[in-house]
Amino acid sequence: MGKLDGRVAVVTGAGRGIGAEVARTFAAEGASVVVNDLGASMDGSSTEGTPAEEVAEEIKRAGGKAIANNCDVTDFEATEQMIRQAVETFGGLHIVVNVAGIIRDGMIFKMDERQFDSVIAVHLKGSFNTTRHASVYWRENRGGEYRLIYFISGSGLWGAPAQPNYAAAKMGMVGLSNSCASALAGYGVTSNCIAPVAYTRMTASLEGKSTTMNYSPDNEKLSTKNVVPPVVWLASEESSWMNGRIIQCGNGRIGLFNSPAIEREVTTPGVWDLDDAFEEMNTTFRDAVEYPNPFRKPRA
Repeated sequence: MGKLDGRVAVVTGAGRGIGAEVARTFAAEGASVVVNDLGASMDGSSTEGTPAEEVAEEIKRAGGKAIANNCDVTDFEATEQMIRQAVETFGGLHIVVNVAGIIRDGMIFKMDERQFDSVIAVHLKGSFNTTRHASVYWRENRGGEYRLIYFISGSGLWGAPAQPNYAAAKMGMVGLSNSCASALAGYGVTSNCIAPVAYTRMTASLEGKSTTMNYSPDNEKLSTKNVVPPVVWLASEESSWMNGRIIQCGNGRIGLFNSPAIEREVTTPGVWDLDDAFEEMNTTFRDAVEYPNPFRKPRA
């Protein structure tokens, strides 16, 4: 018995890398999968082969259920048709996993408008498109065990210097997920984010360069397979109590991020005097930012 028996999933960006691993594992666990991939090059400038068809055929040869879809996730009407395809082909829709993405890196002072817009379009607008159309179906069929899963990145969470477009898109997806977690809970929908760490074609350029981990196809811990377990768990009915959160996974680890919370606060009984506000923030906030460990604070 599979962990996703009887469930129907749409996985975007599922022709390669993590998305393909998610689609294959979903199918192996009993889900029927719409394998979406435009077949775009890494920077989105051209199409390369038919990866969605290849993954769908691989799933079917293994005894699973899958169909390929080649729509561009930035196309509002095409993504609506993809959601309809899932419902009409497999009889419903329970899971949408937004993995599709491109990168067009550059420092902020060198980035042109097209670099920024194209990355925002695929990651953020594409996720809006799939979410918007799936939410209509779920609202009309409320009371199920429905799941939204967004693939975000440490690039946004920590601020990769050469990826301002990618970082902005990924943090936009966090906001989208949080909004949906609040808006759609009454219809049986949970919405969560996955921040993956893995060796893929997007991280291959880091091979031999990263000082934090060994980005290499030979590093088993950075296999895309290590990203999949929490994705399957979020997609299952067992995760119904998890909503509006971020899970980091990969490199042999699975971690739950803190939710945003006020760390330090200063108050006034009336209207702030500007000098008083400056003084309070300089003293109260600075300790939290520069000296979070009290044992390492310089002695007076």
